[in-house]
Amino acid sequence: MSAAGTSGHDDGATAGSPPSRRRRGRRSGGEDSRERILSAAQRLFAEHGFDGTSLRQVACEASVDPALVHHYFDGKEELFARSIELPADPVEVLSGVVSQDPAVRSEEIVRAVLRIWEGPAQHRMVAFLRGTLGSRTRTAMLREVVSRTILARVMTGMPGSQEELALRGNLVATQIVGLMLARYVVRLEPLASASSEDVVRLIAPAVRRYLSDPLESPG
Repeated sequence: MSAAGTSGHDDGATAGSPPSRRRRGRRSGGEDSRERILSAAQRLFAEHGFDGTSLRQVACEASVDPALVHHYFDGKEELFARSIELPADPVEVLSGVVSQDPAVRSEEIVRAVLRIWEGPAQHRMVAFLRGTLGSRTRTAMLREVVSRTILARVMTGMPGSQEELALRGNLVATQIVGLMLARYVVRLEPLASASSEDVVRLIAPAVRRYLSDPLESPG
């Protein structure tokens, strides 16, 4: 048998013709591959959450090779952060919170919020929050990142059962989300014009109460 007769076994090309493309359902890298991966990740994270979504599932949904996901993103944490398009990295923002006692921690939480919202990213933060509230998918993803990334760090090292810490974290979130909406989105006065130190002085005690004060049992 001639060489020409055996050359097509690997790629299906005939002699003298250019090699054909891979006959696979997945696409190779291209300028829109990253966007397809992000779009697929957004859908899956919103539907199944962080823990219920794997990088292989994302690759399958985006019709790309799993290696391409690793090429563009350094693991699932980064893919999740890029998918939700957070204007700031919550891990970095809250780096000074962990290991602080409740009194100091409550102030640091409020200061961390103010540092982000009153910095160069303020306009992006406002746009992000408004866009999130109007989108079911983005709201689901924000809920995921708030619960597993932000509140998990806020409550690190605090005493109590898992259920109690989850409730305390939710109560802290009511203060922080309320502060963001009232001060920066709705711009309620006089809170919108209050100094940063006044905001810390007024809000931190409520955060501290949710972190450490006894929670009254219902009924």
